[in-house]
Amino acid sequence: MKTMKKIIYAFVLSSLLFSVSSCKKTDGQINPLSSVTNNKIGSYLVLDRTINTSLVYETAATSKVGVVVHQYKGGEAIDHIDVYATAGNSYDTTKWKFVKTVAYSGDSVEVSATGGDLAKALGITAAAFKAGSGYTFYNRIITKSGARYDVNNTGTNSGSGILGGPTYNASFTFGAFIVCGYTNMAGTYKVITDDWADWSPGDLVTVTAGTAANTLNMSAVWPNAAYGNVLTPWTIKINAATGSVSLGNTGAFADYGGTQVTATAISGYAFACTGQLKLTVTLGPYGNNNLVLQKQ
Repeated sequence: MKTMKKIIYAFVLSSLLFSVSSCKKTDGQINPLSSVTNNKIGSYLVLDRTINTSLVYETAATSKVGVVVHQYKGGEAIDHIDVYATAGNSYDTTKWKFVKTVAYSGDSVEVSATGGDLAKALGITAAAFKAGSGYTFYNRIITKSGARYDVNNTGTNSGSGILGGPTYNASFTFGAFIVCGYTNMAGTYKVITDDWADWSPGDLVTVTAGTAANTLNMSAVWPNAAYGNVLTPWTIKINAATGSVSLGNTGAFADYGGTQVTATAISGYAFACTGQLKLTVTLGPYGNNNLVLQKQ
């Protein structure tokens, strides 16, 4: 019996050796990653400068957004760039709408679109844009060999790769935010959101004009007189062309029962075409607080 087992084991071993040796290739490299010479050279666009990221509502059809880019010198030669767009942002290409093709020539190229281009791609009119809405354009590179590169086949490597890594400064996307110009927006407003909780949604508050041009005095909003006292009226400055806001003054603006509160930073917009103030205010030391008011 022991002799028979030895014969069986020997037969199995010889069969395995034959199987391994019979599958072994000797006519080339098995693993395509065993040599860098087997790897394909890719391509990407390097950002030179941003032209604009805002489409002005009143002149949306002719307003332009876009970037100026150049081909990474070590990459495969680019033939052209297909530009797509979608509302908001999405890597789902079924949501992308074709905007235009931009031929690549020379050392750099402008990749841009007007609001009219965007509206046509989306199947709407420029008048249908709403201030405060955002869109994203996606650049798809087509190389001279026919290879295609966009956000979907270009890795991020957890934010340190081509898409997000600062070393590469790659430009696969650019944005468009619909803005509208500013005119005096003093008046009565309904509270939509107040993270600071001085007011409840639906309450009415008063916003007055500031002493300087394109400013608003917000001191009748924060503090609510039921909870605090005004120290120095806090104001916001508005960019007349885009409606974007910045702080008009700094320092403690209100006293809440012996606790002083300071507005240290602000972002957001004041859109005259929609009558909306949408602000994110940093209140020291209480962090960011959203304030959304709708003009009545």
